[in-house]
Amino acid sequence: MLRSLLLRDFVIVDSLELDLSGGFTALTGETGAGKSILVDALGLVLGERADASVVRAGSERADISAEFVVSRRPQAASWLAEHDLEDDADCCLLRRTVDRAGRSRAFVNGRPVTAAQLRELGEMLVDVHGQHEHQWLLRRDYQRELLDAFTGSATAAKAVASQHAGWRQLREQRLARERDRESADRERALLRDEIRDLEALSFDPARWQDEVAEHRRLAHARELIALSREALAAVDEGETNAGELLARASTQLTEAAALDPSIEQARNDLASAAALASEAAHQLRRYLQGIDEDPGRLDQLDRRLRDVHDAARRFRVEPARLAEALESRQQRFQALGGGESDEALAKQEAQAEAVYRKEAAKLSEARRSGATRLSKAVTDRLQELAMEGGRFTVRLEALPEPAASGLESVEFLVSAHAGQAAGPLAKVASGGELSRIALAIQVLLGGGAGVPTLVFDEVDTGIGGRVAEIVGSLLAELSAHHQVLCVTHLPQVAARASYQVRVSKRSEGGATLANVEPLDAPERIEEIARMLGGTRITETTRKHAAEMLEPTTPQASKMRLRNRA
Repeated sequence: MLRSLLLRDFVIVDSLELDLSGGFTALTGETGAGKSILVDALGLVLGERADASVVRAGSERADISAEFVVSRRPQAASWLAEHDLEDDADCCLLRRTVDRAGRSRAFVNGRPVTAAQLRELGEMLVDVHGQHEHQWLLRRDYQRELLDAFTGSATAAKAVASQHAGWRQLREQRLARERDRESADRERALLRDEIRDLEALSFDPARWQDEVAEHRRLAHARELIALSREALAAVDEGETNAGELLARASTQLTEAAALDPSIEQARNDLASAAALASEAAHQLRRYLQGIDEDPGRLDQLDRRLRDVHDAARRFRVEPARLAEALESRQQRFQALGGGESDEALAKQEAQAEAVYRKEAAKLSEARRSGATRLSKAVTDRLQELAMEGGRFTVRLEALPEPAASGLESVEFLVSAHAGQAAGPLAKVASGGELSRIALAIQVLLGGGAGVPTLVFDEVDTGIGGRVAEIVGSLLAELSAHHQVLCVTHLPQVAARASYQVRVSKRSEGGATLANVEPLDAPERIEEIARMLGGTRITETTRKHAAEMLEPTTPQASKMRLRNRA
């Protein structure tokens, strides 16, 4: 949802910040007052092409910011996270500046982005129906998405796209193997030999440390035995050994301590030393019992260390990294197809294609059925929207090659009036007709389309009376599922809005500037009366305006205009 829009030095706006709410907001004002200026600004901040003409006369640059709530738009939140642009968990700030030379800069949450990225994000947040680059109803991919939303097939369409990607990946693997068969076969053969040799080595980094330590111990076993025996003799088993001397000294100090207690600490220390000497003697005996010269085991470890070091030199790694060398070769072997035959890979590809085609066929059937229903439903709506005799058709055409989008293309065709040949929307429908067709489709989707904010700029062009009332009702109905903004000059449409914003002009210092102001309940009556009666407003027109507004609960107090300068 669009939470706020800030404009500085944009066309004839000096400075304004408009807070917006959900529901249906009507933008009204006298002819030529610049009602579409907010839509133009929104289009710019959504990534439309920019030029110096948008900079207010006498200013250095135009600056437009739009704050959106994205907490209920996981697709947009994921996009922000993917591009490392997330900031507030609930909100997202888009900003665009254009200087006097026509140079443009774009930002998302204060970080620079390209205009293309701004457009990509904007497409997830706002759908603009009018004379703007964001008239997405003209795009074939968007038409397909609308049809899938209407049939409840959006999830199935994503699954088909994923299955197509898996199938194409297997196909590319097979083709790459066929292209590089000779070199790949040679590399696989080499890898197979290397993997066999490394697996035969059975190298374990943890066990390797134990083997190195054991080899060192056996290689110096004779020296270790001799040194340990000498130490044991000095501590306990020699004719004069430390154990006996310490025990004797401890006994002597025991007698001395009986005469002078101040020597007790020295006696305790000697007793501790005697105990430690005894424990050391015990450990040395146990060590000598466990160590032995073992020429056979030493030879075995010699061969093991030689094999490991030879392998390390062959594969040009440290011995401790031989396991990594094995893993990297196994991964490369698998990437080249491993031990898998060409027939097995072709079989996998065929299976993936079969799964894709099966699910794509189901999607095609849902689209065919939905196309018939959507065509009839929109055509019925057109008869009520000043397009009597008009026909809306959803055309499906088989694609020459299966695609991620399915087995067929989707195109919306329209005949705006009886006797007119049906053709693509861009060639047949006017801006106002396009907006009404979009309105009819969005209402039929009942919130199924994911874009949360819908903007209608020309939906009431060339209509009035009963048709205007119908358009107002449809916009109000649509606002139950979306935030709806509509530029209108018709009181029947504006009266159905939950909120109303008036755009007018003022002169200041010889310059023409725009006023944008949210209206409260009494102000809405005056504005609707003006729209009904023109410059001459009577009590009768005010009464009529009040009657038109009765079904609508005035909530304009929730909208605010801030920081006017």
